[in-house]
Amino acid sequence: MHAHTIAPTTAVDELPGQSNRRHGRRTPTLFSLLYSGMDAGQILMADGVVTNLSSSGIGIRGNRPVKPGMELALFVDLPGVEEPLCIAQSRVSWVEGRRFGVELGTLKLEEQNHLRFFLWDRITPSDRGI
Repeated sequence: MHAHTIAPTTAVDELPGQSNRRHGRRTPTLFSLLYSGMDAGQILMADGVVTNLSSSGIGIRGNRPVKPGMELALFVDLPGVEEPLCIAQSRVSWVEGRRFGVELGTLKLEEQNHLRFFLWDRITPSDRGI
């Protein structure tokens, strides 16, 4: 998997009625991930692109459909990190076609740190209040 990032923009794609459900600032991104879970007793394994990211959730465009409430494991290719970031627990919070959002479950300290450092590097000094 190849990782690519895009420069943050001031506007993030939002679905109608979704902005009030987000907790934390979303950083626009574009890099790959794999996701897996169970759907009607069948194993679902798919790949997709992370479209935005925060410390509590991820926006994804996937190649296989998911349903709200599904639990997924995510393997995220963060740029600058050798191994994919493994997020064992996440839950699909909304779906629109092949686009969906997941709320992250409890992360291990190492996973939290990888995510925080990645997000910190993408926030401009003015966004940090510097």
